Amino acid sequence: MKKFLFGVGLFAIVVAWLVVWTMLPWPAILALAVVLVLWLLLTRRGRQTLSVTRVGLSTVTQRLGSSAVIVIGIAGVVGVLVAMLAMGDGFQATLQQTGSDDTAIVLRGGSQAELNSVLSRDNISTIEEAPGIAKDANGRPIASAELVVVANLPKKSDASVDANVPIRGIDDAAWALRPKVKIIAGRRFKPGLRELDVGQGALRQFAGLDVGKELRLAGQTWTVVGVFASGDSYDSELWGDAKSVASAYRRGSSAESVTVRLASPAALDAFKAALMSNPTLKVDVSTTSEYFSKQSEGLTKVIRAVGITVGVIMAIGAIFGALNTMFAAVAARSREIATLRALGFRGVPVVVSVLLETMLLALLGGVLGALIVWLVFNGYTASTLGANFSQVVFQFKVSPQLLWSGLKWALAIGFIGGLFPAVRAARLPVTTALREL
Repeated sequence: MKKFLFGVGLFAIVVAWLVVWTMLPWPAILALAVVLVLWLLLTRRGRQTLSVTRVGLSTVTQRLGSSAVIVIGIAGVVGVLVAMLAMGDGFQATLQQTGSDDTAIVLRGGSQAELNSVLSRDNISTIEEAPGIAKDANGRPIASAELVVVANLPKKSDASVDANVPIRGIDDAAWALRPKVKIIAGRRFKPGLRELDVGQGALRQFAGLDVGKELRLAGQTWTVVGVFASGDSYDSELWGDAKSVASAYRRGSSAESVTVRLASPAALDAFKAALMSNPTLKVDVSTTSEYFSKQSEGLTKVIRAVGITVGVIMAIGAIFGALNTMFAAVAARSREIATLRALGFRGVPVVVSVLLETMLLALLGGVLGALIVWLVFNGYTASTLGANFSQVVFQFKVSPQLLWSGLKWALAIGFIGGLFPAVRAARLPVTTALREL
């Protein structure tokens, strides 16, 4: 019964420690590390702990293979976890950078994305006449009625695999609405012609989009005349003249969305109220920053959930690897530990020394995994299916916060993997340990 209660108590300690550990910010963990160092240097038991730890670390080279299991296993956990979270953060950052608070997008009511929306010519005219829209030098509202269609293009990484690439039909106002979009090669398309400007992200990911190349889309021949850069999700798109795109894809005079520049961010309420109160319209209105943030939420949650699930599964394997390694190390040193205890070393130095050894190996694995994922994936360009059922090109974002999270996972694995062997070493009767070979 005592053993059972002790096991339950130890499990409760582990769970409580994990809950507290996940919530601790880095200044608090740094403070704990400083306290530990001071305890090791300034107290009798702390100095005993250092002595036992030095002996344990001196034998690591003799157990290089088993120690490498801990390091490599935890490096794998940290690498996979941080890479998956970096994918989610990169995708989310790309979409969140796309919009702004001084522009608004209008979709048909109930539409989750532009591809699901349809606005008639009368709807477009009503929207462009609403109050709250900024005017250009000629007194015309700065508004762009746009449509998005999807084309299949081969990927550069594998020409046999086609991907959905968005083609956005725009007019001249679209360039004024998005000042971040700059032509970096070639020129803008000319209205009325079947010409395209391609985003730099699409150019990197898909074949046949170099300036001067011709594409066969909707039974028509289109010419790539320019490349633009925006630093957001528009980099994934191909832009062409709205009337030409509508004609090729038989969309008539309709559009899927209307994007407008507001007179000021505060003008959103008046603009939205005017449209929502109009009985001829059934539309949803939001700032473009809100719209694109919502587009990223679903997939980001899925990526994070998958990353954490895979990380937990791998972490369980790494914990068992650490347990096996440290149980074997403690068993090999049982007589040595028993001798130290017979000489007056208490249980606390033994427990802390085994934990320190395991967590140092875990920290080494965490640093190794974090370094590899930062070198390989930071800034790595990829694409995935977005809300418009088309590819969004983005870059993995390996931030310091993610690297820190990976190191916290590594230390947590080291703590759990070392705690049970450490407690066994401290609780083993001295007389029994001295008789073990």
